[in-house]
Amino acid sequence: MTQIISVANQKGGVGKTTTSVNLSSALAKLGKKVLLIDCDSQANATTGMGIDKPSLEYSLYHGLIGEAGIDDIICPTMLPKLMMIPANIDLIGFEIEMVPDKNREKKLKYLLEPIKERYDYIIIDCPPALSLLTLNALTASDAVLIPLQSEFYALEGLGQLLDTIKRVKASFNPGLKIKGILFTMYDKRTNLAKHVVADAKKYFNDMVFKTKIPRNVKLGEAPSFGLPVTLYDKHSQGSKSYIAFARELLTRRSHVKR
Repeated sequence: MTQIISVANQKGGVGKTTTSVNLSSALAKLGKKVLLIDCDSQANATTGMGIDKPSLEYSLYHGLIGEAGIDDIICPTMLPKLMMIPANIDLIGFEIEMVPDKNREKKLKYLLEPIKERYDYIIIDCPPALSLLTLNALTASDAVLIPLQSEFYALEGLGQLLDTIKRVKASFNPGLKIKGILFTMYDKRTNLAKHVVADAKKYFNDMVFKTKIPRNVKLGEAPSFGLPVTLYDKHSQGSKSYIAFARELLTRRSHVKR
């Protein structure tokens, strides 16, 4: 069965796009058929996969507004088992144009329906806000993966995100679950990081993934070369961490929001 997972957090700078790109590539390298969707008008995931945004004839925007079919907007990547639906600045228009549409929060769900069974995993990179695009992603998803920086403010904002997920579950997607919480930019040398992880485990128990993604230079460099870190430097700590995380995710059952 296909799993559709939104990588979401209302706070910016927590590693959503880094996680979306590198989790997708790691799953593909482990033999899974994966579709990565860039659902953010900043389109950083598109850049990170080496796709030239100005040259795109069609993007997610055209699929959502009905100007292109789903097969017209899916692009190949450098990994045979990883495909992508890219985005560009046009996606900003979706929020405005869909205001009068009664089914505006279900556009992505309807778009994916004909092709979702082709893939083992569909990973959606969400924007850093509770926008109509985020709402579309959560409505289309089976589960939410929450990247979390190991700092105090990130943990403080987690409650707001969980409340958002609860509201989406009640109004639009009763089957929505939480895949888990992934700590990113983790520095094991600092007491703060250790305290934040300990607090998260205290309150959320086994929702917290055992794998932590460390601060790593190669993770920061890879997007400028249009490559996931698993291809840019497969021996780096960042690459090894995302492969380990992908393996853990393959064994992880989703959690029902308490």
